[in-house]
Amino acid sequence: MIVIALAGFAAGAINAIVGSGTLVTFPTLVAFGYPPVVATMSNAVGLVAGGVSGTWGYRRELKGQTDRLRWQIPASLTGAVLGSFLLLHLPEKAFTTVVPVLLVGALILVVTGPRIQAWAQRRAEDAGRSATHVGPGRMATLVVGTFAVGVYGGYFTAAQGILLVGVMGALLPESMQRMNAAKNLLSLLVNVVAAVAYTIVAFDRISWGAAGLIAVGSLVGGSVGAKYGRRLSPTALRGAIVVLGLIGLWRLLA
Repeated sequence: MIVIALAGFAAGAINAIVGSGTLVTFPTLVAFGYPPVVATMSNAVGLVAGGVSGTWGYRRELKGQTDRLRWQIPASLTGAVLGSFLLLHLPEKAFTTVVPVLLVGALILVVTGPRIQAWAQRRAEDAGRSATHVGPGRMATLVVGTFAVGVYGGYFTAAQGILLVGVMGALLPESMQRMNAAKNLLSLLVNVVAAVAYTIVAFDRISWGAAGLIAVGSLVGGSVGAKYGRRLSPTALRGAIVVLGLIGLWRLLA
């Protein structure tokens, strides 16, 4: 019980800062003998609490993002519904086999994000547009990318935050902290949809004891992670994402 609660605390803190906390709680539950699908569903339910505290901690950075989030939020919700359906109807290997590839791609986008943003800014200035303008093409690409990450998150929540930051970093003229705030909100919505779907359809397959322990731990961890994550410089935050992403990739491959 103590180990699972501590794993929940670590996952809540990591999710608030980076977004790969499932790579702590999921292996922990599996190591204690929980079947993978049971571990996935119990973990999704438990991490909702950490998502709430992490999102609340980043509430200031969410200001001014409404115009974009009103498109991203429906995309995340729709993708999460589809991902939850797939988890209940497809073998787990169908998605977990492509997780390492997606994670590598996301980390590349996180690292190259500043250069992509600078290139987009130069193009906008050359065309006489505002550097902060997000055209219809980029917005459509962003919505499609958000939907795809929502599908993945509804199926297997590990590292969905890193994927979201990678997609947004390549397409948006935003700071890392503001993108991190949006990531926390969108990841929370995906987890809520997944948790509700699992509760309705597979109530008896969820380990409510494990989910409760993760919820308590992640609630505290999300608050702590948001408190210290907001103090990180863009370079430090980007570095934290890359380091934890590589650790998560190693754990997935192992």
